[in-house]
Amino acid sequence: MPYNAVNGSVVIGDTDMDYISFGKGDKHLIMIPGLGDGLRTVKGSAVTLAVMYRLFAKRYKVYVLSRKNSLPEGYTTRKMAGDYKLAMEKLSITKADVMGVSQGGMIAQYMAIDYPDVVDKLVLAVTLSGPNETVKSVVGSWIEMAKNGDYAGILADTAEKSYTEKRLKTYRPLLPLLGRIGKPKDFSRVIIQANACLNHDAYDELHKIKSPTLVIGVRDDKVVGVNSSQDIAAQIAGSKLIIYDDYGHALYDEAKDFNHKIYVFLSL
Repeated sequence: MPYNAVNGSVVIGDTDMDYISFGKGDKHLIMIPGLGDGLRTVKGSAVTLAVMYRLFAKRYKVYVLSRKNSLPEGYTTRKMAGDYKLAMEKLSITKADVMGVSQGGMIAQYMAIDYPDVVDKLVLAVTLSGPNETVKSVVGSWIEMAKNGDYAGILADTAEKSYTEKRLKTYRPLLPLLGRIGKPKDFSRVIIQANACLNHDAYDELHKIKSPTLVIGVRDDKVVGVNSSQDIAAQIAGSKLIIYDDYGHALYDEAKDFNHKIYVFLSL
C-alpha cells in the first residue's frame, strides 16, 4: 500500500481499538480524530488517511487511532486518554508527538496532563477545554438526532456548521445520498462520545501541560465556540496560537496549509 499504509487493531481490555498506520520515519505521531469517530472508526481507511496526511510520512510512523469498539456508559475523555496511553504501550510506543482534532483534542489534553512522559509535542486543533453554550446546543442537538436514528440529519447539520459556503455547494447535493449509506446499526457509540464532549472540562488543569503546544482554531467556530482556542492557549505556558479567519470547524479538511503549519511546528 502507498506510504506503507496498514489497517490494524489493538486489544484494550475486553475489546479492541481500530487504528491505521503509515509512514517510515523514526519518530511517532499519534493522531486522534473527532466525534465523527462515533459514527465510523478508521477501520479500512489506511490508504485514504495516508494520502491525506502524506506530508508526515517521511519523518514519522503515524498512527491514527479510533476510540475502542465497545464503549461503557459514562465513558469520559479522561478515560479515553487512559485507553490511548494503553494502546501506545501495546504498540510499543514509549513517546510520541500527539495531534488531536475536535474531540480528539479534548482527549489529547488529558494525555498531556495525566501522562506527560509519553507526550512530546502537542497539537490541539478546533477543540475546547470546557463546556460552553455553543457546544451544548450543537452537540446536544446531535445527541437527539442520534437517539431518533436521524443519520441524514446529523450529516447535514455537521456539514452546515463545519464547512465554508464554497465547500457546501459541493457537499449539499451529495448529502441525501450519504444519509442513506453508511448508517450505523447502533447509535449508542456516538451518543456516548457526544456526552463525553459535553462533560469535558480540563480548563483548570491545562496549566499542568508542559509539552510544547500548538493550538489551532478558527475565528467563528460554530461547533466548539468562538474563543475556545484562545482560552486554551492562554492556560498553557509558552503555547503557540494560530487562528484562521476564513474557515469553519472543518478547517483540517479545507485549509490547504493546515498540515504544513503543523509539520513546521513539530519540526522545530
